[in-house]
Amino acid sequence: MRLARRGNLVVRYNVGMRNEFTAIIERDGKWFVAYCAEVPGANGQGRTKAAARRNLAEAIALILEDRRADALRYLSKGVTD
Repeated sequence: MRLARRGNLVVRYNVGMRNEFTAIIERDGKWFVAYCAEVPGANGQGRTKAAARRNLAEAIALILEDRRADALRYLSKGVTD
């Protein structure tokens, strides 16, 4: 369990939580382009499939982190779960 402080709000979350998403990878010339239908706006690219998949995974993580931060902004003071 990890604690994060956001102003007066202390947030507890499980770092070991794991999510699985579908990576759709297509070739576009010399590049591979990856996207995820479950996370709109998440995409990645790379010269190899592995690079495109890594970039997609990073994009998904950033989007989910941003969505979580947005949700936490709207919580009432004192809510910790």
